[in-house]
Amino acid sequence: MAEMKFKNPTGTQDLLPGTVEKWQFVEGKARDLCQRYNFREIRTPLFEQTELFERGVGETTDIVEKEMYTFKDKGDRSMTLRPEGTAGVVRAYVQNKLYGEPDVTKLYYIAPMFRYERPQAGRYRQFHQFGIEVFGAADPSIDAEVIALGYSFTKELGLSGVKVEINSVGTPEIRAAYRERLLSFLTPMKDQLCSDCQSRMDRNPLRVLDCKKDQDKFDGAPSILESLDEACSQHFEQVKAYLDAMEVNYEVNPRMVRGLDYYTHTAFEFKAQGIGAIDTVGGGGRYNGLVEQIGGPDQTGIGFGIGLERIMLILEHQSIELNAVKPLDVYLVALGEAAEKEITKIIFQLRSAGISAERDYQGRKMKAQMKSADRLQARYTAILGDDELAKGEIALKSMETGEQRTVRLDELHRELC
Repeated sequence: MAEMKFKNPTGTQDLLPGTVEKWQFVEGKARDLCQRYNFREIRTPLFEQTELFERGVGETTDIVEKEMYTFKDKGDRSMTLRPEGTAGVVRAYVQNKLYGEPDVTKLYYIAPMFRYERPQAGRYRQFHQFGIEVFGAADPSIDAEVIALGYSFTKELGLSGVKVEINSVGTPEIRAAYRERLLSFLTPMKDQLCSDCQSRMDRNPLRVLDCKKDQDKFDGAPSILESLDEACSQHFEQVKAYLDAMEVNYEVNPRMVRGLDYYTHTAFEFKAQGIGAIDTVGGGGRYNGLVEQIGGPDQTGIGFGIGLERIMLILEHQSIELNAVKPLDVYLVALGEAAEKEITKIIFQLRSAGISAERDYQGRKMKAQMKSADRLQARYTAILGDDELAKGEIALKSMETGEQRTVRLDELHRELC
């Protein structure tokens, strides 16, 4: 065998049979929840104009500064593989004039994202997010509903130790005033902070509070909650009241500002035990000015994104079995040349009737075929020899009990249903 020359790119992974089924189960749970909450699926392009992310995500964010996969197309236009889902969904919402609908627009997506960052546990350069976006509702009840959907997603998968951290980041005007108070606190210690924090202080000091290295230096930092006006405070109190009513497990974290520039009012993160220092599996918030910034009307928005790789990692760490692999209904064994030809017709008819069926394609002995049926977790094996074929019958064996009986060929699909 020649030496293997190609491997999957750094920061990516192959999802193989046996693992894919678990992903399908998790994605199915997300789709089921979204249907219950009356969300509709949206699918946007894998790449967009670079300016969309620069304007929508924020030029001072790590995503735009360090992590985007950007390239020039053949028309010399700057394009970027999407690093997050919200900006593309907002662009589609504006371009397709979904804001003209009379009801609140509730959308969800399950899609790959791309960021050039150092791969580590639960973090890849190609990763997948389950996200939702809501447009046209300013009421704090929708903030709580969005948070509750994400919380229910983790709980219904069986994850333990899940909690939500919430904060209010106010309005752009409130953040501007808070920025000055925070700078007064941070400036005397600037030389003691890491290089990333020093850089952020000049452009977006609120993001200094996100730093994992210097958290011990921020005791006594002013809280943005102290800078909220009455309207923002009231909105935040109502969100908490709704979450209390739904018994969502949350904590207020006044240092949490999230890593994207477009958030207003409510911001939140989903936390879970089981992946070491990186315990955030997703997050989101309200972004009331983003639709207008991208060229649409002055429309409210709120949403979240949850990393599916991190969900899968915690499921594994917490030893949660998903029972995602469905057993095969029947494995057909043919003994004899005439039976071989008949099996081809029978298996097609069974599959057309909605029954999962498999057979041997390698000319193996019956013992090897029975082992294959066992590996595929077949509920039944159906054994057809030339003698049975002449009688219009087939032997049906339960793989669980070992019981074997003879059934008519034209009754086989009913016996398997």
